[in-house]
Amino acid sequence: MSFELPKLNYAYDALEPHIDARTMEIHHSKHHNGYTSKLNAAIEGTDLEGKTIENILTNLDMSNGAVRNNGGGFYNHRLFWEVMSPNGGGEPSGELADAINDAYGNFEAFKDAFSKAAATQFGSGWAWLCVHEGGKVEVCSTPNQDNSLMPGVGCGGTPILGVDVWEHAYYLNYQNRRPDYINAFFNVINWEVVSSKYAKNK
Repeated sequence: MSFELPKLNYAYDALEPHIDARTMEIHHSKHHNGYTSKLNAAIEGTDLEGKTIENILTNLDMSNGAVRNNGGGFYNHRLFWEVMSPNGGGEPSGELADAINDAYGNFEAFKDAFSKAAATQFGSGWAWLCVHEGGKVEVCSTPNQDNSLMPGVGCGGTPILGVDVWEHAYYLNYQNRRPDYINAFFNVINWEVVSSKYAKNK
């Protein structure tokens, strides 16, 4: 069974003014679609065919560039769309808020750590909030389309929140102002979805 480009739960213009419709359309229909089709081509006829993307990435041969780049691109963008919402913003509550407070002291300190990880990721990549077995959360960043499921990336845990800091994610609207884009991202985070991912993977 091949992977399919996931449908969005909102229109391309639904996240405006924080993320513009043209960027969303190109990002989803061109970039994510490209990763999806190239991932399918890379696994066709191999023992990876029919496995879940999580299984593929967790047991990945990191020297397999086609699967690493396109499998990561598929998974990362799928998570990215899921954790955003037109009704997003605010702060998490419940167990996730407790875990963030345990790790960072308070939400603002977490936001600073996450924003710094995203802003200082050199070149293209992602910043993540990950949950480890037992419920501890950690902020980290990875280059290109790597993520914390992959072996040896130095982060570990399961991603429950991610922000794309490749230029294609923000350049039409924000140009080289990556910190402004990262700050705007906090206005569209769907903390209910992030919290459900936390509960499922802790």
